Amino acid sequence: MRVIYRRRPAADAGPQPMGLHALPRPVAVAVGGGGVLGAAQVGVGYALEQRGFVPDLIVGTSVGALNGAIAAAHPGGAAPWLDHVWTHARRREVFPLGYLSSRASVFADRGLRRLIARAGLPSRIEHLEIPFTAVAMDLATGAQVLLDHGDLESALLASAAIPGILPPVERDGRTLIDGGVIAFVPVRAALQAGAASVVVLSTGQKAGPPHPAGPPRRAGAVAARAGLLMLHQQIERDLQEVSQRIPTIVVPTGIDSWPAPWDFGHSQRLIDTASLAAGRFLDGLHVSGPGLYRAENSPAPSWAPSGAGR
Repeated sequence: MRVIYRRRPAADAGPQPMGLHALPRPVAVAVGGGGVLGAAQVGVGYALEQRGFVPDLIVGTSVGALNGAIAAAHPGGAAPWLDHVWTHARRREVFPLGYLSSRASVFADRGLRRLIARAGLPSRIEHLEIPFTAVAMDLATGAQVLLDHGDLESALLASAAIPGILPPVERDGRTLIDGGVIAFVPVRAALQAGAASVVVLSTGQKAGPPHPAGPPRRAGAVAARAGLLMLHQQIERDLQEVSQRIPTIVVPTGIDSWPAPWDFGHSQRLIDTASLAAGRFLDGLHVSGPGLYRAENSPAPSWAPSGAGR
């Protein structure tokens, strides 16, 4: 797999191209959302750990917050923990139907609470081994909320509170929901946290270019297509903005066929496929300053075509 990277002009006396271990510090890992598709992030985690990579900070959204918190708790050895979590999880355990005291969601969050409890995490964010931030959204104002201290469980529940699916979380006088609504791939939050470079772990078809399709004719299909396009545009906007300032590496998963976000039966396939694709990409990675670095089969930014000089 070839790697797209932005070249400097020949006359530029800047630093020579460099790989994963020479990224400017502090280097952040930004872990995106995606439900059960977050199993692919475990495969990417294996590839990073096998190459001795440990970030300086981790920022996660939605399921990426849970994966990121486990990585922050077990630096350099989180992939086996995550592998166990994902390959043993079942839909009925994570999304259990049951009576709720309010009408704010379809599912209770007790399944997610159990999943968090089994993950070997400390009670407070500041007790994690690596600095960690969970991204949520304030339901009253629409503002991005960065949760980098205090109770860890409520931060993860808030970041993963899919609107209408899982209940909002009351924390510090605010009503919080899934950070993926405002930052599906939290690269801007990583930059805000002080990152000098960022490695992106994203998931699902929303992270890649939507396949061309004719206008859908049914209401559900129209809504699904619009949601896919909206999230893809958000991801691209944020990647382009951040990559103009710092090196931004989007690690591929190599997955073309994605299961439904609630189908945990595909976790092992997602892990294995992503581990191989990410490893090939990382072994060929060369970075030469700010820019967007990702696999050739991802959409290239208009200002950094493959092999083009600037």
